[in-house]
Amino acid sequence: MTAATETGSNKDRVIIFDTTLRDGEQCPGATMTFDEKLEVAELLDEMGVDIIEAGFPAASDGDFESVAEIARRSNNAVICGLSRTGLADIDRCGAAIKPAKRGRIHTFISTSPLHMSVKLGMTPEQVLQATIDAVTRARKWTDDVEWSAEDATRTEIDFMCKIVEAAIKAGATTINLPDTVGYTTPQEYQAMFETVRARVPNSDKAIFSVHCHNDLGMAVANSLAGLAGGARQIECTINGIGERAGNAALEEVIMAIRTRQDALPYDTAIETTMLNRASKLVSAVTSFPVQYNKAIVGRNAFAHESGIHQHGMLKSSLTYEIMTPESVGVSKTSLVMGKHSGRAAFREKLKEMGYELGENALNDAFRRFKDLADRKKIVYDEDIAALVDDEIVNANDRFKVTALTVIAGTAGPQSAALTMEIDGVKQTHQATGNGPVDAIFNAITALIPHKANLELYQVHAVTGGTDAQAEVSVRLSEDGREVTGKGADPDTLVASARAYVAALNKLVINRGREKAQGAGAG
Repeated sequence: MTAATETGSNKDRVIIFDTTLRDGEQCPGATMTFDEKLEVAELLDEMGVDIIEAGFPAASDGDFESVAEIARRSNNAVICGLSRTGLADIDRCGAAIKPAKRGRIHTFISTSPLHMSVKLGMTPEQVLQATIDAVTRARKWTDDVEWSAEDATRTEIDFMCKIVEAAIKAGATTINLPDTVGYTTPQEYQAMFETVRARVPNSDKAIFSVHCHNDLGMAVANSLAGLAGGARQIECTINGIGERAGNAALEEVIMAIRTRQDALPYDTAIETTMLNRASKLVSAVTSFPVQYNKAIVGRNAFAHESGIHQHGMLKSSLTYEIMTPESVGVSKTSLVMGKHSGRAAFREKLKEMGYELGENALNDAFRRFKDLADRKKIVYDEDIAALVDDEIVNANDRFKVTALTVIAGTAGPQSAALTMEIDGVKQTHQATGNGPVDAIFNAITALIPHKANLELYQVHAVTGGTDAQAEVSVRLSEDGREVTGKGADPDTLVASARAYVAALNKLVINRGREKAQGAGAG
């Protein structure tokens, strides 16, 4: 069965299934707040994603509530919830997606010998029956049911064909055969789809889907090979975030199809000019930096430093660019804002960059922009994006850095006098440490007592030059939870304080959510 075309083109329509909010959020440290999930979902819906996997409703009350709210707000996309095969899970998922104009239940169970015996402790016959029961139950909630064979690429082909046939007969309309552990190769993955579709007599009654992990760096290649094998749905995430080494990156899949129509004659509904904006938003809300040389959306994706490359680019961009920066939403102009720019111009600039801020957020961002313009000779687009992302992510925090003075040097001891706003009340503390950053973090710990461990402290310059803004990432772990905070400022030490406090705010949010869920469970 080929996905229906919506463009009138004779090319096969590929359905884009985004799982940034579910599989992506399972990435350690990438937890998003309720409001952040809504913001990401709104952008995915706007950019043309066909199906948004909004969460795992049975996992927690918070996941249920975010899936239900995304379902209520969605304008275009199908809203999907993930579920195990337990009937209580199915019902919880069905209730969460009920408010959606169009909802999907995605139920899964392991099918490889290793997973069935070690993980599930079930026989193949039990797994087969659980699949039939789950799909049948899901059909009572919606006629759009997806079934996944977890660890499909290590599943015996005879059993795979048998269980896929049973899932379709029970009512599954989409069959997902994921490379759960990133084990397969493109040739193997294509052959698996060809074999299953040829041997399963009712395979024409369902759309087949790919879901590839990147453990061997082949997630995108495997996903595209799945299309060659007959799949017409790709499951992917913004920036490729996800468990372990991540998932197939949506932006890479989309631009491969768009750029290589000779080899990949497919259509999607994605508005590609929104890809860069989506990348920045997901990076900001998860505090996961995008690697500089990341395909499509990396900082260096359209940068050319080699003299030979620059010479070619001056004659024709086609010499070294196979797509234009504008096609993915990257602006070529960046030196347009400065200390004389007004509020109206700043608002318009933000709109060009894909930001829509409320009045309070706009005022705060503009104030920080003017401060930055007074301190920097040139304000680049990247500078504005960094400070606005910082403002958006940390706007509703309980803890905020308001003032910082640091004494450092070879003589020592290094000390930091820090003033913070804690639940609306300003408090100040001075601390010493083994270096200025250690002193700052000690001052923060004195003002906000906690037992979290510092797992990562990372600094990079947003732009070039000695007056560049610093963007700092801090990862904290506490009781098995990991969170990452990000801060930006021309002063690296101020950015460090902002990042550490941003991570602490996330820890507090997680504690509160878990406490509320515990009370509800009682």
